[in-house]
Amino acid sequence: MTFGGHNPYGPAWQPNGGQPPPPPGVPPQPGAPPYPYPYPYPYPGPYPPPGQPPYGPYVPPRSLWQELRDGDWPPLAELLRRLPVHGCVWALLAFCFLPFLIVLLVSYPLARSARRQARLRFPPHAHRRIVDPQVIRVQKARAWTALAMSLLILVVYGTASDFEEVQEQYALRLAVTPWLLLFTAPLVITVLFRMVPVAARAGMRARLRPSMRLALRYFGAFTAVPLLFAVMVLVGENAGGYWFTPLVTFPLFALVIWAFFFVLFASATVVRTVFGTSEVHAALPALLTGVLVWELAAVNLILAGMPPGPPLIQICALFCGPASVSAVAWWEIYRLRTRHGVTLRGRPVP
Repeated sequence: MTFGGHNPYGPAWQPNGGQPPPPPGVPPQPGAPPYPYPYPYPYPGPYPPPGQPPYGPYVPPRSLWQELRDGDWPPLAELLRRLPVHGCVWALLAFCFLPFLIVLLVSYPLARSARRQARLRFPPHAHRRIVDPQVIRVQKARAWTALAMSLLILVVYGTASDFEEVQEQYALRLAVTPWLLLFTAPLVITVLFRMVPVAARAGMRARLRPSMRLALRYFGAFTAVPLLFAVMVLVGENAGGYWFTPLVTFPLFALVIWAFFFVLFASATVVRTVFGTSEVHAALPALLTGVLVWELAAVNLILAGMPPGPPLIQICALFCGPASVSAVAWWEIYRLRTRHGVTLRGRPVP
């Protein structure tokens, strides 16, 4: 009697579509074997090589807006191909807005190159020692609320001159904020150095050097924009209208546009990370923000005057914005102390 369970001869089918093996005691039959390996092991390949699997992790597809917001901008040809615009619509746009399209097609490669270099020189996510998502959400909500309230006050109480002053105030903030930060940061850092223990000052001083290099790099690019523009104007005026004047002014103009885009994209990181000063002390960006916002409010009051509206609305518009920023900054410092053990007079870096 043969003992082997319900089926001592194995399955009647063969993996990979091969022939079943002969039963015991039957000589091999003529013909090619089902695979060139002895039965039953190893099964025919191909086998994956040792190490990493032959496939990568699943990455969900990203929309064009997500790539433009977070990732690297696509080239101009790929951008035009991915835009949901038909060829007839492109022809109509080219006929109606040809100068605007030419400026857009010329400036996009410059903006793409400047953005890539700005993200390399000023990494947007490499200078936050502690990232608190709840604080970031509150900061974004406060910023959008302040923008909505400012627009509401302008629409209800503003005049035509007030709308013109908004653009001037925005340009003024762009021009004044870096210089205020340049003169405010040393004062705040000096006060913070006096507050921390003596043993922690040497480490803070060493971590301050990368932030100083970032600040010098940013202010060098910031001052290069008006200097390059002045050089372009001088060259255009002194060229005398010769035929080679466009050959000289156009490269200088492209360089000015590239430097402007570089400063614009770098400013987004500088404002958010404050030159990476969180490496020096985790609470330093919040302190600088709380002081800088009151300085900007004073500058706007001196140069632009009171906002439009009744006296109560003017006072609220003047003080509520800086007060809300300071409240969020102190709440961030409170969360740093309670959740991460970072205090102004104690341990500066977690």
